[in-house]
Amino acid sequence: MHAHLIKLLSFSGLSAALFAISAGTASAENLPAAPTFTAEPCCNLCPEAHDAKNYVTRYQQNFTTLVQAQGDWLFRTQEDLRTEFNTTPEGYRRMQELHDAFKSKGVELVVVYQPTRGLVDRNKLFPAERDKFDYDTALKNYQAMLGRFSKMGYWVPDLSPLTNEQQAHDFYFRGDQHWTPYGAERTAKIVAETVKKMPQFADIPRREFETHRIGRMGKKGTLHNMAGQLCGTSYAIQYMDQFGTEPKGEAADGDLFGDSATPQITLVGTSHSGKNYNFGGFLQQYIGAEVLNVAFPGGGLEGSMLQYLGSDDFQKHPPKILIWEFSPLYRLDQETIYRQMMSMLGNGCEGKPALMSAKASLKTGTNEILVNGGAKDVRNGSNQVDIRFADTSVKTLQARLWYMNGRHEDLKIEKPETSDTDGRFAFELREDKDWADQQLLALELQGPEAGAAPQQVEATVCKRNVFPGAGKSSTAQAGL
Repeated sequence: MHAHLIKLLSFSGLSAALFAISAGTASAENLPAAPTFTAEPCCNLCPEAHDAKNYVTRYQQNFTTLVQAQGDWLFRTQEDLRTEFNTTPEGYRRMQELHDAFKSKGVELVVVYQPTRGLVDRNKLFPAERDKFDYDTALKNYQAMLGRFSKMGYWVPDLSPLTNEQQAHDFYFRGDQHWTPYGAERTAKIVAETVKKMPQFADIPRREFETHRIGRMGKKGTLHNMAGQLCGTSYAIQYMDQFGTEPKGEAADGDLFGDSATPQITLVGTSHSGKNYNFGGFLQQYIGAEVLNVAFPGGGLEGSMLQYLGSDDFQKHPPKILIWEFSPLYRLDQETIYRQMMSMLGNGCEGKPALMSAKASLKTGTNEILVNGGAKDVRNGSNQVDIRFADTSVKTLQARLWYMNGRHEDLKIEKPETSDTDGRFAFELREDKDWADQQLLALELQGPEAGAAPQQVEATVCKRNVFPGAGKSSTAQAGL
């Protein structure tokens, strides 16, 4: 369904005809010709949308810069039409370390690395833009990145057959970065084939699932919304079939297995894995086993992963297979993310001897929580911090860590607004570059906003988790 701007070219003739009929003076001979209408496409992008300087906020910069394509299709130059798929040597090192840490706990990771909208839907571009987009280089580099993940030990479904789409149903929405349920289903089929080849899958209980169309969903796209902000235009809502998946042949409230054990396959990921697109449901159908879906909208690269790692489901019943879905939009060298994931993998300071600890009531402004008065050996490369707020709804941590030589680190961690938080922030002390040998002197936390009640908090420093073999691969160190 395309948005159109209808122009009425002749209205005066219609008005005259209606007046004549109402006056009883009209006849077949003197009726004017029927009014003429023409329609032209709506919402060609305005010049402002092509200027990167107009994308000022962090959110807007995710859309730099919009490109007009056929019909209502819009693309983003940097994200959708990228040709490079890569990260830094530090990003590769951290991804390797993360894989090895999971493996040491008996968890195998499957990386679902989405192809871009440009790779999938380049045929929707106008010829001039299609010629400028180096599809062959983009596809080659995308496949090379899949190979890098694989060399690190991740299980990596090859999603390149989804590119250059010729299907009847759109893989991606025309004006939104999310895949449609049809795109989610095509991806799930390929992912399922990889999962079935994994040795860990052999002992996972099988269960049949079936998927049904449950209605229609309307998507007012994020790219369309951004065009509206810049150009003042509006687009039609795109409607799409919506699906639900349930166990085959079982009553909705029944369980033939009589077993409520936690599934041994878990899905973490971005909003693409949320229930709207039924990716988790399609995975259950094509894998033939239960999948615990902990993804939620707005979670980004790490949101659902961190929430899951801190849960009893993971800490007490880690899955055999963890499916991690994300797109090339996200940078893989964000140090603060890995510091949190590596800490939460081993449940932070839970059950570990405390090197330093304190309870405090945070007031507005800066609060000194921990001080290394005895000059204990609290080297960054060996230790971690676990901070717990009594108010589980706290989603932002602002900390300053001071070191013996006078240096300090300002650290801000923000959890997604859509997450179910537990008031806990656990992270390794910084070890990149020359930070590993720094000796922690003190920890300061920012208190609540002015006028708010004091926040009760407990902070602990302990030895970081040891994962045998983590980060030892030479391929990761060399950047593959």
